[in-house]
Amino acid sequence: MTTADSLTTPDGTRIAYRDDGPRPTPGATSPILLLHGLAGHMDEWAALRQLLLADGHRVVSYDARGHGASTRRPADMSRSAAVADAEALLTHLGAGPVTLLGQSLGGLTALQLAARRPDLVSHLILIEAGPACRNPALPEQIETWLNTWPATGFPTREDAKSFLGHEAWAAGLTQGEEGHWHPRFDPRKMIEAISELATNDYWPDWSHITCPTLLIRGERGTAPPEEATQMRARHPETRVEVIPDAGHDVHLDQPGRVHRVVSAFLRTAGA
Repeated sequence: MTTADSLTTPDGTRIAYRDDGPRPTPGATSPILLLHGLAGHMDEWAALRQLLLADGHRVVSYDARGHGASTRRPADMSRSAAVADAEALLTHLGAGPVTLLGQSLGGLTALQLAARRPDLVSHLILIEAGPACRNPALPEQIETWLNTWPATGFPTREDAKSFLGHEAWAAGLTQGEEGHWHPRFDPRKMIEAISELATNDYWPDWSHITCPTLLIRGERGTAPPEEATQMRARHPETRVEVIPDAGHDVHLDQPGRVHRVVSAFLRTAGA
């Protein structure tokens, strides 16, 4: 069963989501909520989602505020708003407790939700994400990256794939009347979304995590190895897996390997 729908949050933001797989039954596997990263979209999880559905999981994914089919220019792009959206979606669907699986900025949202609403979370899986976020240069770095995207859009989807590096990123674009392909986000809102990371880290949230946790890093990823070391020092039970031949977008580079690692974790962690 698949449901594609949306909910409206208290501040008027539309959150588009899809809800795939079986509904709760006795003995059903744990539902999984997928949270994409900055400038991403819910359908970038397509390959991994199909593997998780084949395992019998109910899989929920959504476009974060300011992304994809959700409200393009919400007034509030704060961390607290992002966490509240994930909480509102789970409450709306009656889906908790769930396994949270988030990549990059979506992983930070998952971490914060698990810390603040442990009743909604059974397991936490972070892909290239963690609490050591403080980076004063980050907003400028993101702005510089977004400025490399062609202002008039990509002439073809193949051009977009070549530039962005993955078909899943190209699939997140929309075609304009002139035929070119454009992002479904406002670059200014992307910078707003990470502005707090210039001055904040989230170790206090990490100290409140109580559920079984798995950290997945790409062999060529951008998550610093010392962050994983510090995370395990504070929570020795945290499992860490490094996926070979993968960069920051581990779920796109190696979805099959991510699936195997996730499945093993959920089996042994009692999901």
